[in-house]
Amino acid sequence: MSVYEYSARNIRGTETKLEEYKGKVLVLVNTASKCGFTSQYADLQKLYDKYRDRGLVVLGFPCNQFGEQEPGTNEEVHTFCQLTYGVSFPLFEKIDVRGEDKHPLFAYLTEQKPFEGFDLNHPSGKMLNAFIQEKQPHLLHGNDVKWNFTKFLVSRDGEVVQRFESTVDPLDMEQEIEAVL
Repeated sequence: MSVYEYSARNIRGTETKLEEYKGKVLVLVNTASKCGFTSQYADLQKLYDKYRDRGLVVLGFPCNQFGEQEPGTNEEVHTFCQLTYGVSFPLFEKIDVRGEDKHPLFAYLTEQKPFEGFDLNHPSGKMLNAFIQEKQPHLLHGNDVKWNFTKFLVSRDGEVVQRFESTVDPLDMEQEIEAVL
């Protein structure tokens, strides 16, 4: 199996098969407009701009499962991303990325690259881990996505290469992205 066997509705509601991205390097990320990590949209866009011509595509999947930090409609999300961060990479409709109703794509991604913990040597990793442990400890169990802006790097053949937790800045993924381009 590969990510190419899945589909999702884009932000405009059109069913999109991921096989449309076959041969591209993908970064799939669950996003939110009112999160402490929302500014990562800017760096995701920088990566997309820098590597698009070499075959990189960032795919954003808005999600409202973490602190209800994506409360808007799909249209509001799209407008926010364009106006605030100049996002031009593909966005999809809001989905669930964990739990019983998680989208099959994210079930596959988290199966392929399980949760290995937050980097507790990084201040934001330590802070997010402590926050979740105190407020929503159930989120730390299993391999599901733990918070907004969890990123999955996928090679040109659809293989999930690496998982980057919320606390990893997109620009810190460049070495891994370049290795699969």
